[in-house]
Amino acid sequence: MQANFAIIGGSGLEEFEGAKIIEKIDIPTPFGMPSDEILLVDIGGIHTAFLPRHGKGHRILPSEVPSRANIWALKRLGVKAILALSAVGSLHEAFRPGEFVICDNLIDRSRHRAESFFGEGVVGHVSLAEPFCPSLRSCLKKALSQLGHPFHEKGTVICMEGPAFSTKAESFFYQRLSADLIGMTASPEAKLAREAEICYASLAMVTDYDCWHETEEAVTIEMVLQTMQKNIAAVRRLIPLVIPLFAGLTSCSCQSAAQHAIMTPKGLIPYEVKRRLRLFYGKYWQD
Repeated sequence: MQANFAIIGGSGLEEFEGAKIIEKIDIPTPFGMPSDEILLVDIGGIHTAFLPRHGKGHRILPSEVPSRANIWALKRLGVKAILALSAVGSLHEAFRPGEFVICDNLIDRSRHRAESFFGEGVVGHVSLAEPFCPSLRSCLKKALSQLGHPFHEKGTVICMEGPAFSTKAESFFYQRLSADLIGMTASPEAKLAREAEICYASLAMVTDYDCWHETEEAVTIEMVLQTMQKNIAAVRRLIPLVIPLFAGLTSCSCQSAAQHAIMTPKGLIPYEVKRRLRLFYGKYWQD
């Protein structure tokens, strides 16, 4: 069974209006098992894969998410476009709790994550100037306009390591880096999707003002969960609107992002490295 589109999200989003469950599937990968089994659903006749980033029951820390396995498994299913959903804190007054943001850029401050498929005998450098697919972002803008939920057309998200929330000093520092939002999951997902030549868009759901705001409480897990419940209800209505728009896309530069990225001659790449990356780059290694 194949799926052209995928949603990476949190627990509670497994069911949405108009979706019919087709099957649940485990996909072993050269990078271990994904976060959980992948749920294949039919949304208006379009096969879509759903993968809970933190596993069912929210068991996996942000730093422990097996992102390479997740992206490899989705590529194996035939996925060409990913909608990634994430809860974020706001670093500016204009981005209010309960609002959605179509992220357009990323600052990576994570430290302990495997963030590339390259290495161990193969060198590659993809372009990440625009880490989130512009074509998918346009689809999201159209769908959110139809939904009527308050949203921002762009925003820069900074990815911190976690799992603790920011100190006040860190929160003010991130503001000075020109970030609008702060979360723990955008990287390395966006980087790996680009290396795998999959279009990737991030829809950030604002839950709090981090801890910089003088008149608001510092973020707590209770605060996050309360706002997330409202956001999930809106996302369930959004997904049937956005998936058909994704299906209308025919081609994108994201889907050939590694064509000229690999620096290592084919003959010098170790066999085992070629074997596990053939799914992505085999078409470039053919004689």
